[in-house]
Amino acid sequence: MSRLFTIGYEGATPAALNDALVTAGVDVLVDIRAVANSRRPGFSKRALSAGVDERGLGYLHLRALGTPAEGRAAARAGRHAEMKKIFAEQLETDAAQEDLAGLIQLVRDGRKLCLLCFEREPEHCHRMMVAERVEAALTGVTLEHLHPLPASFERP
Repeated sequence: MSRLFTIGYEGATPAALNDALVTAGVDVLVDIRAVANSRRPGFSKRALSAGVDERGLGYLHLRALGTPAEGRAAARAGRHAEMKKIFAEQLETDAAQEDLAGLIQLVRDGRKLCLLCFEREPEHCHRMMVAERVEAALTGVTLEHLHPLPASFERP
């Protein structure tokens, strides 16, 4: 049986995120943001990749599995059903299907992957929809949601 992890970095620091990944035994952080930039220090593509590399983990950005701009706007406004509808359409594109097939193959090959996006709660994030597609495609895959400690709870 294999596990597929998900994680959101909302409210966390890069160190807390990386600690959660290492503790769970993740091999590769799979960034499924359409735009791998962040106003939060340490969470843009280059910094995130360097941070996980320092911990011995891989980094993979699957842009086509990200939420389109109108879906991100709906999510920010708390319109989660609308975001899910928009993302469901994105998942049917050729590019998203290709990235999803690659993701499924990595899980099939036994890689311990963790899907990353911003939202802390997986039920409000498109990463849950991606994880459920992987789970449906492969027998014996279980989903586990990681929650890094919020910045206010970290030790100095």
